[in-house]
Amino acid sequence: DKVLAELIEPYEVRAAKLREFLEDVNPSLRYDIVPLVDPYGPAVTDADLQCLVVSEETRRGGEAVNKKRLENGLPGLALYEILLMKDPDHSQNEEEKISSSSLRQRLLGTLLRPPRQDPALPSRPYVIGLTGGTGSGKTSIAKLLGQLGAFLIDADKLGHAIYVPGGPAYEQVVAAFGAEILNEDGTINRKVLGAKVFGNQEQLKSLTDIVWPEMARMVKEQIREADARGE
Repeated sequence: DKVLAELIEPYEVRAAKLREFLEDVNPSLRYDIVPLVDPYGPAVTDADLQCLVVSEETRRGGEAVNKKRLENGLPGLALYEILLMKDPDHSQNEEEKISSSSLRQRLLGTLLRPPRQDPALPSRPYVIGLTGGTGSGKTSIAKLLGQLGAFLIDADKLGHAIYVPGGPAYEQVVAAFGAEILNEDGTINRKVLGAKVFGNQEQLKSLTDIVWPEMARMVKEQIREADARGE
């Protein structure tokens, strides 16, 4: 829950940086850097290992490693506990230690590029579009923006409103896809409609050519109304 893939460097780059750091610390030692593909890594299978460096907060992980080693018939490792350096400039919402989590938070709070100056864009209303797949956090971000005073437009809700009897796209959708997409009460059965269009690019384009312009019109209308209210 704290990993943003775009902010994680490729393994080869991270390993090279780590090796450079370790060799700066002590160039006389031999370093073997390996990727960790499970919670334990080689610590539970390498019989040559003798010591595991832990911090106060990772000691329990070291103890779990030793438990796993004993299960594998290997002797436990000596746990050498080190103190973590504190970050004197950490904010209230950041960890006290120097950590990659805090660094990622700072990166997320930094503009990737300056806002584009476009004289054709009005200074208000300022419109932000949230996109992404299921589970990407659109609802959470929208909720936070709403708490800051933003007026929210939910495209999913608009999409549902378009299909209801009397809605702006209802007659066109029924005419294009036939009465078989209707329930007994006259509402559009979205599952039946979905079965017709998903997997059929031509049918899907026919539907989006009807629905998307209506959704765009409704969004612009809501933006105008919100702006008139000073929201």
